[in-house]
Amino acid sequence: MFFDLAIVYYPDKRLCDLALGDDGDLLIDETPITPMLLSIGLDRRAAPDDPLPDGRSQFLAPVSFSERRGCPGDAVDPAGEMTGSRLWLLNRAKATETTRQLTKFWLEEALAWAEPDTGQSAEIEVEWLQTGPTSILGYRAQVNDASISLSRRVGS
Repeated sequence: MFFDLAIVYYPDKRLCDLALGDDGDLLIDETPITPMLLSIGLDRRAAPDDPLPDGRSQFLAPVSFSERRGCPGDAVDPAGEMTGSRLWLLNRAKATETTRQLTKFWLEEALAWAEPDTGQSAEIEVEWLQTGPTSILGYRAQVNDASISLSRRVGS
């Protein structure tokens, strides 16, 4: 069902990289982990009514194409489907229930491909791991039997 180049997530560095075998060849991933990491980690283009993290909007300053970000591959998708998540819009968000709910909604949006591809929707859990001066929002997503758990700092 899945057949992708394997991607490995390094939580201490907060980055992903292609996985290599002992012989230096690229590894193949037959689980939904790689598409899940791409769906969550890539930036989906912001909707026209989404407030941008730096406070700019069409009313305060001209918004260029790049300020709304987005995956470059979306421009050539014949079905017009968008890749990635809008989690990047929470870069300056505060530790509120609204932030937690937006995170869950945007993760559901990013992983919407799971139901048509596997017959089951993604299971998503979002909760505050730490609140205060440094707030950390944790989330877990599961597609079939594959699960990933990530966290991100919220607020300043």
